[in-house]
Amino acid sequence: MFLTPRLVILLPTVLFLLGADAKIPRVAHPGSKQAKYLASKRPTTTAAQVSGSFTGTGWSASAPEVSAPYANIWQELTNDEAADVIAFLHNQTNLNLTAAADAGSWDNSVMRVEIVTPNKTDVLPFVDNSQRKPERWARAAIWVGATTEPYVIEYQIGPLPISSDSTLTSLDWLTTKGTTYQRNYDADEDLTSEFMYNVSASVQDIVTDLLNGTASGSDDDDLDIWGIDPLWHPTPDTTVQWVTYWRIPSSIFDGETLMPQGLYFEVNTTGRDPLGWSVIGWLYRDVYYNSTENFRAAWEAGELEKSALNLEGPWIGTDYRGPTTSVGANSTMWGSEKAPPVMVPPSGEDGIRYKVDVENKYVEWMDFSFYIAFRRDSGMRLFDIRYRGERIVYELGLDEALAHYAGNDPVQSGTAYLDTYYGFGPYAFELLAGYDCPTYSTFLNSTFHAEEVSTTHPNSICLFENDQGYLIQRHSDDAYVASTKNIAFTVRSASTVGNYDYNFDYTFYLDGTIEIVVRASGYIQSAHYYGNDDYGYHIHSGLSGSMHDHVLTFKADIDILGTSNSFANHTVAPVTTTYPWSHGMERSTMKLFRSYIDNEDNSKLLWPENAHSMFMIVNKDAPNEFGEPRGYRIMPSKGGGMHATIQNSSNLINSMNFATHALYVTKQKDTEPRASNANNDYDPANPVVDFAAFFDGESLDQEDLVVWFNLGMHHVPHTGDLPNTVFTTAQGSMQILPHNYLLHDPSRDSLQTVRIDYNDSGVQAVHTFGASFATGLVNLTSTVPEFWDYRGDIDVRKFPYDPQHPYNDTESIV
Repeated sequence: MFLTPRLVILLPTVLFLLGADAKIPRVAHPGSKQAKYLASKRPTTTAAQVSGSFTGTGWSASAPEVSAPYANIWQELTNDEAADVIAFLHNQTNLNLTAAADAGSWDNSVMRVEIVTPNKTDVLPFVDNSQRKPERWARAAIWVGATTEPYVIEYQIGPLPISSDSTLTSLDWLTTKGTTYQRNYDADEDLTSEFMYNVSASVQDIVTDLLNGTASGSDDDDLDIWGIDPLWHPTPDTTVQWVTYWRIPSSIFDGETLMPQGLYFEVNTTGRDPLGWSVIGWLYRDVYYNSTENFRAAWEAGELEKSALNLEGPWIGTDYRGPTTSVGANSTMWGSEKAPPVMVPPSGEDGIRYKVDVENKYVEWMDFSFYIAFRRDSGMRLFDIRYRGERIVYELGLDEALAHYAGNDPVQSGTAYLDTYYGFGPYAFELLAGYDCPTYSTFLNSTFHAEEVSTTHPNSICLFENDQGYLIQRHSDDAYVASTKNIAFTVRSASTVGNYDYNFDYTFYLDGTIEIVVRASGYIQSAHYYGNDDYGYHIHSGLSGSMHDHVLTFKADIDILGTSNSFANHTVAPVTTTYPWSHGMERSTMKLFRSYIDNEDNSKLLWPENAHSMFMIVNKDAPNEFGEPRGYRIMPSKGGGMHATIQNSSNLINSMNFATHALYVTKQKDTEPRASNANNDYDPANPVVDFAAFFDGESLDQEDLVVWFNLGMHHVPHTGDLPNTVFTTAQGSMQILPHNYLLHDPSRDSLQTVRIDYNDSGVQAVHTFGASFATGLVNLTSTVPEFWDYRGDIDVRKFPYDPQHPYNDTESIV
């Protein structure tokens, strides 16, 4: 099970297959944050329910079917494949594996297995020229705990299916440091947690006095203890952790991250023997005490002035609260009790206007087609996106998500999450029809394989078409008005990674544009306000908003009429010039300056001030009939592109080089598939993948190019972030749009266009161009979600393989 020190998390349906994530404790100390579970409020999913109504491919099959042009070669391992791979690993006696269900921190075990994404150079001959299908390989992360220096290492297994020809080989070729070996300095987190609670118990009288609570490691505790991520190494041989106290909610609401208590202590947890661990010091109200004895002496001398406590109350809940006394909000919103407008599709043959191959997760809508894949680390990805039959994007998806905090206290200052460590796949829970997605959406499931369990999240991806609420085109004069509906198609998923809920949209438009949107909601991780006035606003009793940056790095492997492309920079700049007709007088104007970024050494970019430059991938060898290179432009839209404020992070060291700029361009290499690696978080100074190593001076002139771009926000939470941040303001998006790619606006090819001719006498003609209009009656009852059908995970044990007994393992992890 994946545990995180950040918040309440819901886990899904599972099949037993693989091993545990080593950074997460296998045996959590009772009472620790990792061991506190809130029982799921949903009915348990039984085997009968699974076999009866759950198909394993999605709850909705309302979309017309289509056969994919070829099998989805990027699809995650099937349950059978994962079980076979795990059995194969257990047969490798040199690995000395223990079944994940029985493994402790001093055992070796399988953490996770997944597909090795096939190399692009192997894929293109298959998909474009019907040549040999790429072999299918798996990758496995192995936890090696039977040593005083425990580590994680990855291997590749294949070809699949498992046979006498299958082998176990190194995956080092996917790294920048030459090995997947990654030390874990917190392998015994169950023991470190126990140690911290024992430290707290030794000063329980002080904790009771200052914090009015208990943190001893028992189930009756009302205080939790956790802190920085990643851990610190003041010297290469030393491991240090700062932790603080958080109040544990007694209600269903997991607002623990809203209730820091303002008391901190520092511990040395070097090595695996708790007898060698020690308390280094304490911090309270910005005063550092270099021993527990000195901290106690100051308390006994009455020198500790008490800080305001952050206590539980209705303010942490997300339910409707009713009338308040806040300024401008002294009554219930008028009309909010009435049903709002709803989206409904036409019925019958005029209904769903897209096609889906559910088994291959292949989709066609208007001029677009693409494949959907899913990964444990990064969630949903799209492959082979084609527009009007031509591939424009080979791969599009999230690579890493950074949340870097700052503060006057050591916990906020020491926190910089790399969220692919926790994974977006494990927390991509079922989407709520009618809220997350329209009720008429087509829903697909997602599956990942961890701790020798296969976990399926039903309905975790939704597909839908909807009106954007504004036109894609209009014009009018004194003789006519012409308008075209702006209908778009969206693929959506959401992942609750700790306290934050991330919503991911890939939206396709009639003009050939693709928009990537990420939004954030959920609970902020806050700080105690004392001493933090330079790092955030005072938003509740003793609460600071705790400023932080969200930087989400996406990969866009763009192919324009082939893989030989260049990166163009067209800049609008002010100039002073004369013209033959200006009679020698200078005129202040502007011009378009065209250039290319032709080398990786120059391809770390920031978005220009005043948005005066246009960046695009073009094919110099494929100009249009006017001589302009055809291409696709990339540009920020909602929220704009961004990069991390902090450079040369003291926390992440060499593991956040993907966040120093807003945009990067590199030459595509099979050995550089990801900008980060989920295991970087174990040892940020020595990452498995250091993005900086991608930039080695290679030419970008008519090469196969990859664009890496960052979305996110500089988040300084304010009172409007309580209890949860809202999607409306916490969002960022990027558009990939045609630029001199076609000879006209392709939305002119949509029949959802109308022209009305009129004069002083009224309407003279109406042109609908043969388009159909919705007819008949609407059953509004059908748009009401079936709330009681919402479900958790479906799990299947993989070692030993037990596909006949799936079970529900959805839990909240505090």
